[in-house]
Amino acid sequence: MTSHPQNRAGLGILFVLAGVFAISINDMLIKQLSGSYPLHEIVFLRSGIGMLFSLMMVQMEGGLGILKTRRPFLHATRGLLIVIANMSYFVALAAIPLADATALFFAAPLFITVLSIPMLGEKVGPMRMTAVLVGFAGVVIMQRPWAEAESLEASRLVLLLPVLSALTYALNQLMTRKLGVESKASALAVYIQATFVVVSVLFYLVAGDGRYAEGLDNPSWQFLLRAWVWPASGDWWVIIGLGANSAIVGYCLSQAYRMADAATVAPFEYVGLPLAVFWGWAIFADLPVWEVWAGIAMILGSGLFVFLRERQKSRVIARAPVRRR
Repeated sequence: MTSHPQNRAGLGILFVLAGVFAISINDMLIKQLSGSYPLHEIVFLRSGIGMLFSLMMVQMEGGLGILKTRRPFLHATRGLLIVIANMSYFVALAAIPLADATALFFAAPLFITVLSIPMLGEKVGPMRMTAVLVGFAGVVIMQRPWAEAESLEASRLVLLLPVLSALTYALNQLMTRKLGVESKASALAVYIQATFVVVSVLFYLVAGDGRYAEGLDNPSWQFLLRAWVWPASGDWWVIIGLGANSAIVGYCLSQAYRMADAATVAPFEYVGLPLAVFWGWAIFADLPVWEVWAGIAMILGSGLFVFLRERQKSRVIARAPVRRR
């Protein structure tokens, strides 16, 4: 078995594009359900169904034996990171427009590019680092620090939740790159689904009766703390779709970061920005304010520059003569 991560950039990019499209569907469906069900119930149902689909993929990639691991602690840590990323993002999603939440979350590829230096030993030159800083400036603009709190869609704390989600997501994907050396993508997806199930069950035991939601008006806190209810018959198809989509997201993103350098794959996650704008307009009749448009432009511009710089660097390396040792 190889001891170094494989680097198949083309396939990694295809997998990340498929995963990002599935994420955009996932976010749109969860925002639709956020007014009727608690977040931990949606997570439990989605992940339980997603686990079944992921186990089918495990069978296709080698059987249950591939679930064995010598790094259970790292897999558990990775799972908790993605749980924090999802929970913080979806809590924000209940209170702010889809495009705004997604745009703020897209600090994640910027975090990945920066953190890949100390965590994976990848090299990021000064020009790419400048582009990353421009992207972070776009995130600051979307926070609108000059605006009065009353003019914002939600509190400052809620607006920061997608950024927390971005940071924990970035750490998760960098750990995926390390763990992907010895674990299949389907196994990585199963570990994630299992963590979601365990955390949501614990959440149910503490707050599943809705006792902490009484008297709360904030839509984010209501989404997090309201009581579990049996899903309406018409919502079961949406929930089953969420489960299948969850398995696709887990598999595609795990595969993408197994197969290619994090700094190469991460910029392609920006495709999620125009998708979020589209779903926000088509389903919820929301369009971003000018600050969000400006931030989106800055993040997309920095991401495109990082990608073009990486491709140029790869071509130079490919043309360089091989030196004898």
